[in-house]
Amino acid sequence: MRKLLPIILISVLLTACGKQPEQHIEGTAFGTIYHITYLGDRSEVLPRQVDSVLKEVNRTFSVFDTNSIISRMNRGEELLPGNDFLTVLKASLEISKQTHGAFDCTCQPLIELWGFGRGNKKTVVPQAQIDSVKQFVGSHLVSIQEGRVVKADPRVQLNFNAIAKGYAVDQVARFLNEQGYANCIVEIGGEVVARGTKNGKPWRVGIQVPTDTPDGPAESSESFDLQDRAVATSGNYRNYFEQDGVRYTHILDPVTGKPEQTNLLSVTVIAPDCLTADAYATAFMVLGMETSKKVLDAHPELKAWFIYDDQGKYNVKTYGRTSQ
Repeated sequence: MRKLLPIILISVLLTACGKQPEQHIEGTAFGTIYHITYLGDRSEVLPRQVDSVLKEVNRTFSVFDTNSIISRMNRGEELLPGNDFLTVLKASLEISKQTHGAFDCTCQPLIELWGFGRGNKKTVVPQAQIDSVKQFVGSHLVSIQEGRVVKADPRVQLNFNAIAKGYAVDQVARFLNEQGYANCIVEIGGEVVARGTKNGKPWRVGIQVPTDTPDGPAESSESFDLQDRAVATSGNYRNYFEQDGVRYTHILDPVTGKPEQTNLLSVTVIAPDCLTADAYATAFMVLGMETSKKVLDAHPELKAWFIYDDQGKYNVKTYGRTSQ
């Protein structure tokens, strides 16, 4: 089976005379690279301000930062989490309901168990160990009460890696709009928010075709207009390990406690915001294409591209009623 590296590609063209000039910002965040294009006069302070927004998101949600809000809460510290934390947690709990538990922000114990956390060895886990951890996994075990996060058991651990990057993209796009840049596109590691237009035309994004190697050339086959919406991709092509000829991906099924086992290679979701697109893309990887279609039928605001293994070849199917 050919390996696939679907990412979001942003088309950047030179501006013509008389049009608003394009400005660009690049940097690193969350272990990946981000790219921002905005139209208007160049701001010398904007790059530092964007970095501040991203650092604040990281200080809240990074499970790799021992002093982050989420790390402190996972250690059992009593503290007020703040609006960012509560917003993402509330969205996570709601999306968990909408996806029959396929998206679950309490999977941190399983992530550590399988070695996809903070440096643990990646290895196949015996069923007994999975069962011992699963009793502390489930969105029903956490709630928000009077502005505080309440866990049914202190051993419940939170992880927002499958939604926080999308939220970060939303936050940067929102900040740019507040600074007067109504026309911009923000991309962090393949998660994208497009606001306004590119001198009167929608922004254009695409999904990369399969490559023979994970670091193969980025070439797009599927492309579409994106305006005042967001897109995110989840795939099993980067973070995985193989044992006895079987691939085990970092995308875990909260119900089984094991890596997802569908024929999907990646899922790309268009949604009103990137937080939503990010979470549903992960959930659909767990649910598989047929069950995901039923979820999409109930959510006309979403559209999804499913790239899947079809007897050793890749194929693409698109579902959703949105015009985007």
